Amino acid sequence: MNLMNPTKPAELDDDEWGPMSKRAVPVLEVIALDVEDAVAAQAGGADRLELVTDMAADGLTPPVGTFVGIRAAVDIALRVMLRPSDGFAAGNVEPLVRVAGELREAGAVEFVLGFLDADGGVDLAAVERVVGMLDGCRWTFHRAIDHAADRDALRKQLDGLPGLDTYLTAGSADGVDAGLPTLLREAGRGGEPGYEQRLLAGGGLRLDHVPQLRDAGIDGFHIGGAARPGGWGRPVSAAAVATWRRVLDGG
Repeated sequence: MNLMNPTKPAELDDDEWGPMSKRAVPVLEVIALDVEDAVAAQAGGADRLELVTDMAADGLTPPVGTFVGIRAAVDIALRVMLRPSDGFAAGNVEPLVRVAGELREAGAVEFVLGFLDADGGVDLAAVERVVGMLDGCRWTFHRAIDHAADRDALRKQLDGLPGLDTYLTAGSADGVDAGLPTLLREAGRGGEPGYEQRLLAGGGLRLDHVPQLRDAGIDGFHIGGAARPGGWGRPVSAAAVATWRRVLDGG
């Protein structure tokens, strides 16, 4: 842990941890459900893990004990999902705020979240309530953006919220194949208001997408099923993660 900045792992310097850029070493984030996943992902070369439970619901908040076990088992960065149920509605956000506080007390310093209202707009009140509990920790707005009625409006509404440094997105609710033009377009807007954050490409991401995304300057890559050749019923494969690592590093 970096004692000068506890929200940033020591192995990543400021340039590597900053917004999207044409960095030499892209970030590879892998979904982990348990300690076995986490250890395999780190062994394969993952830079960061997204911790979730219940992939049948596309990933919900894991138990605090799961975070504690994974934190003890690996030393790479961990982003913990804050999502109470399937879908993107926040509902009663107070139980989630309490869980976020418990995770903070257990040592979590990075998170993933995102809420939409019934019209597909960002639920700014819910986001701000949860972010207020995070006390400046870094966080990702997840693929709720791919289901938003207006992506640009969502970005501009969230602009300036403390800790927001990443958008996890496929560019489309239908995945990277459909969303590739959007990803490339948004990459070209990097640095504009609402577009300073890193693009973390994920959601049906394949290795053959990587060259075009890298050429556009996208330097964040998120995989889940691609790290599990045997399907979601099987653990993360270190070999599969290593293949992604080699491709991202130009090997």
